[in-house]
Amino acid sequence: MCQSDKMPTLSRRGLMVGGLVSAVGVAAAPALAETAASQSAPAPASPEEALQRLIEGNARYVANTPINTDHSVGRAARAEGQQPFAAVVACSDSRVAPEILFDQGLGDLFVVRVAGNFINEDGLASLEFGAAVLGVKVIVVLGHSGCGAVDATIKSVENRELPPGHLPSLLEAIRPAVYDVLPEKPADILEAAIAQNARLNAGKATASGPILAEMHDQNSLRSVAAVYDIGTGKVEFL
Repeated sequence: MCQSDKMPTLSRRGLMVGGLVSAVGVAAAPALAETAASQSAPAPASPEEALQRLIEGNARYVANTPINTDHSVGRAARAEGQQPFAAVVACSDSRVAPEILFDQGLGDLFVVRVAGNFINEDGLASLEFGAAVLGVKVIVVLGHSGCGAVDATIKSVENRELPPGHLPSLLEAIRPAVYDVLPEKPADILEAAIAQNARLNAGKATASGPILAEMHDQNSLRSVAAVYDIGTGKVEFL
């Protein structure tokens, strides 16, 4: 194979930025973010401050008073690096746009998306990178009203039928939440399963070792579950 066909490789040092292996519990100043543009507001110093910024941003979105509307600001600086303060595990639903519904600028959120907003091995790796390397302070697992992936899982469980193609693997990841709520016979099974799915995956982010679990133990990271109501625009933290 000629030299031009070889894939570029990352050095071990590059992969372990911020002590990703030997000091996973320490979210040191992220090397990839050192040249990023300074935020209009100081970066959150704690998970609690990061979560509060998201809550305030969603309130602005609901009130239709956003402040992050000029996406050209800081474009050149963003090309040099990133320093997001929060990670959001969101559904692939086209109506769910974390930067908009939390009224945050480009570069503020590290978003992992998959239909059904669950965390698999790839998602965990992405969140570990976001937390240990980029320095995010809070992980939000964000379900949303009327989630089609959760609804399909409920129907599959009730009808004992699997959909075609690769969809069964998607349903397999969401099924634990459905099994949890069915015995309770909630008035709205879909709503209950959406919330439980978010809770289970936030718990997974909290307990997954060694990186995320150690950061949670050291209070440098927090994971929370939330549900976004598409009709009202409001995010309810569970």
